[in-house]
Amino acid sequence: MSQPSNLTPPSRVEDDEHDLHLEDGPLPSRAAAVHESIREEGETELKRAASALLWSAIAAGLSMSFSMLAKGLLHARLPDSDIGYLVESLGYTIGFLVVILARQQLFTENTVTAVLPVMSTPRIMQFLKLLKLWGVVLVGNLVGVAISAYAILYMPLFDAETHKAFLSLGHHIMENTGGQMFAKGIVAGWMIATMVWLLPAAGGAKIWVILIVTYLVALGGFTHIIVGSTEVMYLMFAGQANLGEYLFDFALPTLAGNVIGGTFIFALISHAQIRSDS
Repeated sequence: MSQPSNLTPPSRVEDDEHDLHLEDGPLPSRAAAVHESIREEGETELKRAASALLWSAIAAGLSMSFSMLAKGLLHARLPDSDIGYLVESLGYTIGFLVVILARQQLFTENTVTAVLPVMSTPRIMQFLKLLKLWGVVLVGNLVGVAISAYAILYMPLFDAETHKAFLSLGHHIMENTGGQMFAKGIVAGWMIATMVWLLPAAGGAKIWVILIVTYLVALGGFTHIIVGSTEVMYLMFAGQANLGEYLFDFALPTLAGNVIGGTFIFALISHAQIRSDS
């Protein structure tokens, strides 16, 4: 008996780790397969209800506080030296590992994932959906990090030396000028977008991809709107910064840099590459 044939043979298949494998199909390259995987994920995100996005984003904001916790705890217990800085920077990666592996909604991931469907089919409704997703996820992330920063400061969890270490993280960020916040935010946005692009094809190396890329962000002192907000909000709740300083000295220039680096540079270039292959 002959075996039934598929009416619509797939252009790609995914294994148990959700990794892309090209077959004989219309996609011209592995880069095109990665682009298609991310675009499809973005389409799914654009269709999600605002309430689901919000709760996932709040959870991501809470989880991202692990980056400040881990880095601050290491900072408090390591010598003030180059080696100490190299080790404590590993703590920065923890929040990203939790958020990405738990598939929670992180704003800087969505600057790539959700924008590809808009670039593929540039329509006003798609653009409005993108703005809604960005707005809901950003607000949810910031609510989560605000709750975490307040709880870390006021719950009886840490000794005075550890709180001093948390404060030093925020002061270190605020030493940047607005221009530096913006420029470093562009690099951070680009690097996080690169990580998102690498993950579909990473297989069992996903954890290493996340670790390496986010560790480089920490080493370079590049500014990230969500991780940095935890540290600067901690300063604000401790009375060592005000809302205006948070918004205008840190948040707005960093946010603009992250969006430009992750979307208008990386996503546009990556999308243009695939369009050229087609």
